[in-house]
Amino acid sequence: MPAAAPRVQPPTPLVATRQTSSSGRPKSPRIQVVLSEELLDQLSAAAEADCRTVSNLARVLIQQGLQQRLAPGAPSQPRESLRESLERSQAGTARRLRGRPRRIRLRGPFRA
Repeated sequence: MPAAAPRVQPPTPLVATRQTSSSGRPKSPRIQVVLSEELLDQLSAAAEADCRTVSNLARVLIQQGLQQRLAPGAPSQPRESLRESLERSQAGTARRLRGRPRRIRLRGPFRA
């Protein structure tokens, strides 16, 4: 009788699991944020000046920003103008090119 093939379990869905501390209490939820080096340097300097960790200062700043945004009477900025202001603030920063330049192939009447 041939040996039975090993059972293959279906892949489990990727769901964030809540970690527990050594005392057994669940840890606080975590997020990841991508910052420019300039912004990280500013955040680190501000955290050091306040004798805080960078994560703690980021949490405090996020809380304050949300409180200001959600406060009654706070000017609500339309989505489009928020996008425009972000694009304007990032317009001065040059993006680094990745890898070597790609070869451009011209087709049709442009061909030499």
